[in-house]
Amino acid sequence: MDVITLEMFAFFFKREIEPYDPHERFYRLVKQPQNDHVARDDFLPFIKELLADHPGLEFLSNHAEFQEKYAVTVITRIFYSVDRCHSGRITCRQIRRSDLLEAFHQVDEEEDINKVTRYFSYEHFYVLYCRFWELDHDRDYRITRADLLKYGDHSLSHMIVDRIFDAAPRPFRDNITSLSAPDQPQQQSEFLSYEDFIFFMLSEEDKANEVSVKYWFTCIDVDGDGKLNNMEMRSFYAVQLHRMQCMGHEIVPFEDMLCQMMDMIKPRHPDFLVVEDFLQAECSQVSGALFDALFNLNKYLMFEQRDPFVERQKREDEFSTDWDRFACIDYNRLAMEEEAREEEAMEIDWRTMDYDDEEEDDDHEGPVSANEAPY
Repeated sequence: MDVITLEMFAFFFKREIEPYDPHERFYRLVKQPQNDHVARDDFLPFIKELLADHPGLEFLSNHAEFQEKYAVTVITRIFYSVDRCHSGRITCRQIRRSDLLEAFHQVDEEEDINKVTRYFSYEHFYVLYCRFWELDHDRDYRITRADLLKYGDHSLSHMIVDRIFDAAPRPFRDNITSLSAPDQPQQQSEFLSYEDFIFFMLSEEDKANEVSVKYWFTCIDVDGDGKLNNMEMRSFYAVQLHRMQCMGHEIVPFEDMLCQMMDMIKPRHPDFLVVEDFLQAECSQVSGALFDALFNLNKYLMFEQRDPFVERQKREDEFSTDWDRFACIDYNRLAMEEEAREEEAMEIDWRTMDYDDEEEDDDHEGPVSANEAPY
């Protein structure tokens, strides 16, 4: 067993830690000495120590598989927010401009892991992983295009699903090995890994932040010129019009939809939209409605039928982001579904006690098996 002496530690501290401010100390502590960036695997030792020592994660101590998936989720969320270039590398400058150091301080001091909504919340991990698990029917840790079409009660158009697979940012594009499925060869255009799915879901459920705006802008900007023009938006909306017609909804013409969205977003140029238009402070909470109009029919119809009182309640609630609000609601849904399954299983167990054992062997198939998801 290797031993670190006081002299070794003092030498390291004076050379790598003492001369620098807190952000650069963190950066130099996490990265490998020979690198000029923090890579994905550099966070693993720190997350493993968190899993071993944090009281809010003690219940995972005998569940190695879920410890691994929790670590993957935390690291991927860090790269989603901090690595704005989606290069798979985090620089010292990016750490300075992020809340990463503050989040590490918070998780070190806060005993309730779910109060650390930035990166570390177990409830947020639970929601992400269960949603992935629900779609991954063959349990190969890969989401196909057909799988993703089922997301959110088939809310996404086939056109945006194709663009997600072909053009959406991926967390570790330069490192083709997936932490969640390290033995699987990557064919990125054919499936989404768990890490890719995290990027998708964080962007889908919170379209009011810079990362998600750039995610969806890249998908809609088919010609890659950095501008969304009427032709591109019309092609996506044509699919929505067809879906509205097939489902018997009132048709909203493209011109009416676009006029409404332009009034809300107020772009600098009347003929096209750029990323900066979506990031204006006065429209950040509504600019995501245009993306929903172009590819998420369920959310677009909800936007059209929105209740002003409910919208006011959302603005005044305790959640700082749309993702935090969604994760809380979905976690409660999942918990209620699990509770209902447990009650059903108990009821079936009690019923079987009323029958003779031999008759039960002949006629009764046994209790309904529990859902495979990691509840």
